[in-house]
Amino acid sequence: MPTSSPKTTSLKYISLVACIALRILYWQTEAQWQLVWATRLFWLFAGAAVLDNPFAQYDGEKAAGKAPSAQVLVLGDIGRSPRMQYHALSILKHGGEVQLIGYHESALLPELEQHNQKLTVLPLPGPPQHLRQLPFIIAGPLKVVHQVAMLLWVLLIRTKPSKWLLVQNPPSIPTLAIAAVACFFRNTRLVIDWHNYGWTILAGTRGERHPFVRASKVYESFFGRVAPSANLAVTAAMKTDLQGPSYKIRTPIVAMHDRPATIFQPVASQADRASYLNDIEETADQSNDIIAGRVRLLVSSTSWTPDEDFGILLDALVDYAASPQRLPEPILVIITGRGPQKAMYEAKIRQLAADGKLAGITVRTAFLSFENYARLLAAADLGVCLHMSSSGVDLPMKVVDMFGAGLPVLAYSKYPSFSELVKEGVNGRGFETCAELMSGLVHLLDTDNGLLSTLKAGAVREGARRWDEEWDAVVKPLLESA
Repeated sequence: MPTSSPKTTSLKYISLVACIALRILYWQTEAQWQLVWATRLFWLFAGAAVLDNPFAQYDGEKAAGKAPSAQVLVLGDIGRSPRMQYHALSILKHGGEVQLIGYHESALLPELEQHNQKLTVLPLPGPPQHLRQLPFIIAGPLKVVHQVAMLLWVLLIRTKPSKWLLVQNPPSIPTLAIAAVACFFRNTRLVIDWHNYGWTILAGTRGERHPFVRASKVYESFFGRVAPSANLAVTAAMKTDLQGPSYKIRTPIVAMHDRPATIFQPVASQADRASYLNDIEETADQSNDIIAGRVRLLVSSTSWTPDEDFGILLDALVDYAASPQRLPEPILVIITGRGPQKAMYEAKIRQLAADGKLAGITVRTAFLSFENYARLLAAADLGVCLHMSSSGVDLPMKVVDMFGAGLPVLAYSKYPSFSELVKEGVNGRGFETCAELMSGLVHLLDTDNGLLSTLKAGAVREGARRWDEEWDAVVKPLLESA
């Protein structure tokens, strides 16, 4: 009697566990689509547990001479993951095929639509609604079980085998483990794109000594060390850290710095600036005053999460409004993005305005299309970034976008990798406290001293090197390797 291969034996054990987990997870679901998915997955894993069920594998010999194919995985909203979309777009531009996997909740980059013949978008279904009614200690693990099932289904069955699977980290749970399993069975090579560390983000809300945080750190460092064929890091500092004692990664790793996409460009003329402002609902009523310099336009982008303390900007605006150093021109502040803390901060903004603490300052929130977001950055006077790096070795992509649009920044600076992007007094200015942020607003919004013009010129120079140029030099050789 023939014996099963190690891969098939491993698959049987995984499938048995998946069958049991699916039965528990979808026991009480009433949604028709969830029943369909649960049934498909149950029989898939049940069959794999009984039969030798090899999955389609990538055949390097048949693909020889062709542009590398890739799956790009985001366990989050694809539309809010610009870096992963840029990776997909770069592969497509070089003739490769891309399967883009993740939650499809927001619009994708318009440029991706130009390559729809070689691009396949595979949306991941969200978790069952009834999980929201359960305590986190129960709902959390069940949500992970759901994610495991969906990822296994998509990565092992729905997708065509590819040479590369490019995975965003974080989130690391359960993405890294499932990606490793899928690559093992499909003869695919795993590339982890390290944006940050999942365990440090979790530590920001639960503390480093919490058991979940400790377990997450062990999990992330283990799979980061054993799973990938190659790695990308967003900074040189992160590359060094990943090769250090905490992660001990020995597979190839390169620093792929974020660079602005072509959609982010400095404004060419005042007429274009006026057109941009008039096209955006939140600025249209003050466009003439902004163009004339009678109103200063301040922009900040946020995901409204705890790793950005938006309270520091509100406190600085309150102090600015009450300061004798404030400028006579009013300020219009546009805050873009959406996330879990947005409603809380909108309530605070309304209360501060009602209490008269934002005299001369108008704060508006918005969620814009890529095109209008790029136009807003190009038309603004100053950008503010509140990203507080949980790991100390990542960098905010929003600052990269601002530089691409020729917009100088005031950015939180208390982390080691800050200087890899923002050069003090050249293309921006850093702050660590509310007082320093308020002082920055006073000095940079004063057009008479020339500081803003100097920083703007520096921002344009920094944004001149674009994503395509960086990607072709750093990532393309990696993906074309044997």
